Amino acid sequence: MASTASAPTASARPKRSRALIVIVVVIVALAAVLIGGEFYVRNNVKQCMADQFESQLGSQVDVGLSAKPVLLQAIDKNVPHITIDSDDSSFGPAKDMKVHARVDDIDLTSSDTSGGTIGSSSADIDWSSDGIAATIAAQPFGTLVTGVTTDPTAGTIRFAVLGNLAELTVQPTISNGVVNVETVGAELFGLGLPTDLVSGVVDILTSSLQTFPLGMTAQSLTVTDTGLQLSLSGGAFTLPAPEPGAQPVEGCSVLI
Repeated sequence: MASTASAPTASARPKRSRALIVIVVVIVALAAVLIGGEFYVRNNVKQCMADQFESQLGSQVDVGLSAKPVLLQAIDKNVPHITIDSDDSSFGPAKDMKVHARVDDIDLTSSDTSGGTIGSSSADIDWSSDGIAATIAAQPFGTLVTGVTTDPTAGTIRFAVLGNLAELTVQPTISNGVVNVETVGAELFGLGLPTDLVSGVVDILTSSLQTFPLGMTAQSLTVTDTGLQLSLSGGAFTLPAPEPGAQPVEGCSVLI
């Protein structure tokens, strides 16, 4: 005669229900811990990276991270990308540049000779006429320059000297990824401007438009009604190795 399985007793069913509730509570608690930890670490890493880039750009920046969980990045040391935004960056002597940059394929595996690598980078820069004027004003000869205007049609920048008594006109162009600034007009009452003033303005503009981080080079340059716009890009780049004995920066240490 075949035997039949006995149905769970009344006391067994509550035990199974309690076990299921405990499992659900544990899962929810672990999820809450992971989400809370991810939120905390992500904010710390964003602030740490902002601090690091602020020292390079000379201004406060906003850093954006990819959607990949930071806790996972801490395990494989691979950061898909970060974005960097600044309204008043300073490259070399340049003042008040607006920058939107992106760095891709970051590997934070460090060694004695490297702090990691990046696969590529790009940036869009907007340098207003006011920013150019502020840059010139900070130079010893800056008081002689009394105004900055642009001509999008000619692709030139005009500097008024001593009011409107004289003017200096320059044209920035790109050659092989490098920005060059050429003098196309310099007159004072029909005579040439002092060489020191002309070379000073050209040198400051050139230095401002050639000093960029992460090995990025110029790809396109446009003179606009309000200043100039510059696009940069960079390829593979090795990050500098930490100083001997240096401790990981607080907040970024999870990725190092």
